[in-house]
Amino acid sequence: MPVDKQSHHSIPDTSTKLPRLEVIIEIPRGSFLKRGSTGELDFISPLPCPYNYGSVENYIGLEGDLLDAVVLGPRLRRGERVSVYAVGAIGLTDRGMYDDKIICTMDPAIMTKRFPVILFFRFYAKCKGILNLFRGCRGRNACNGWCDAGEAISRARPREDSRWTSPVIPF
Repeated sequence: MPVDKQSHHSIPDTSTKLPRLEVIIEIPRGSFLKRGSTGELDFISPLPCPYNYGSVENYIGLEGDLLDAVVLGPRLRRGERVSVYAVGAIGLTDRGMYDDKIICTMDPAIMTKRFPVILFFRFYAKCKGILNLFRGCRGRNACNGWCDAGEAISRARPREDSRWTSPVIPF
């Protein structure tokens, strides 16, 4: 069993129990350009994205777009496809619509702290609320916290229509 270097406790190997997903990277870590699943530029951020951000093409999230995924670790290239473990999810409300962000990693042993991810999404929700205000979009914006990856994936629907081209709700 691996040992957590901070607490010196054994970490159980959960890699066989965690869902595996294929994620396509839309926003590399460190990028200022926020793109959607169609590749179109949504906005230019004043701050770089601290994580690789992408989507799972096999699932449609609750807001009608491809299921969002965050891939922890080093910077990946835009358009790169990676096979990852889903270690958890963040619930996010944007303009009153709930959506899950699947938190992924290539090595589940590196996911030892949830707090930085939750903190980022709390900040992100506040910033998105301000952006939505300027865009004239109404509705609540909030980070709803951490949840189980399997539960989040089960809320999404499998993508059965290969003709899907974009979300029905503009972002």
